Amino acid sequence: MHAELAVDYFDLRSADAQVKLLDDTVKGFQSALQLTEDRYNGGASPLSDVTQARTQLLVAQVQATDVEIQRAMYEHAIAVLIGKPPAVFTLTPDPITVAAPTIPAIPGMLPSQLLERRPDIASAERNMAAANEQIGIAQTAYYPTLSLSAAAGFAGTSAINWFSWPSHFFAVGSTLSETLFDHGRRRATSDIALAQYDGTVAAYRQTTLTAFQQVEDNLNALHNLGIEARQQHDATASAQQSLDLFNTRYEDGVDTYLQVITWQTALLANERNDIEITQRRFEASVLLVKALGGGWDTSQLAQQP
Repeated sequence: MHAELAVDYFDLRSADAQVKLLDDTVKGFQSALQLTEDRYNGGASPLSDVTQARTQLLVAQVQATDVEIQRAMYEHAIAVLIGKPPAVFTLTPDPITVAAPTIPAIPGMLPSQLLERRPDIASAERNMAAANEQIGIAQTAYYPTLSLSAAAGFAGTSAINWFSWPSHFFAVGSTLSETLFDHGRRRATSDIALAQYDGTVAAYRQTTLTAFQQVEDNLNALHNLGIEARQQHDATASAQQSLDLFNTRYEDGVDTYLQVITWQTALLANERNDIEITQRRFEASVLLVKALGGGWDTSQLAQQP
């Protein structure tokens, strides 16, 4: 539940960044539309430039509205997770930082003992131990049963002599009993216990392997997403440079507005990719904490005697 809450929170902050980006983009496209209209009115640009600029602006507004819907859903999910009605819960926008996100630093070595804190692994281990005890219980049916008993009292043919000494009786001793033939019931019970134990061992092994897979998946994701983030930053910077060049060429009458539209779209897509990669890096960090059973702080481990 903590991991789900954290993921929803970072998704919401990513949506905040998307909203800010699209709001800024809409303002830029409005200025571009005004420029094309001025050039059209002055006879320097065709009507097609105006329609293209208007279309580009409307598309950006649609994207901004869609992100607002997503943000509201993340906010409502957070409200439910913390036990509050969605209608009365709000979070002030606070976009995540793309340029230098505060991704937690992960140590180079992670002890496998961290996984023992996971509830699924602890539960599987206890189920395996309980199944092992059932094997011993099933095998005890092969051994005889020893019973100790004692009895004392009075016996007589008449109430008159009940309390006389000859009427006293007592008995102390043990009884040993064993089943000689049960049509294979004890063997079947023992086989069932063994089979159930084998099943719990397999489940424990699979649960542990799945935990190791989740850790490796998120470690690999964090490593490669860091590389991808740097590559995406370079791609965004290149798209910005191209847009600046084609804006200048359009204003000078060298190129059509189509080139400006193309690079506006490319820049917006790259900027949104920047935000999405940062979001995925935060999510991978949360999922790694979850996979390790609560983080990588070895001081939380129980000290060995």
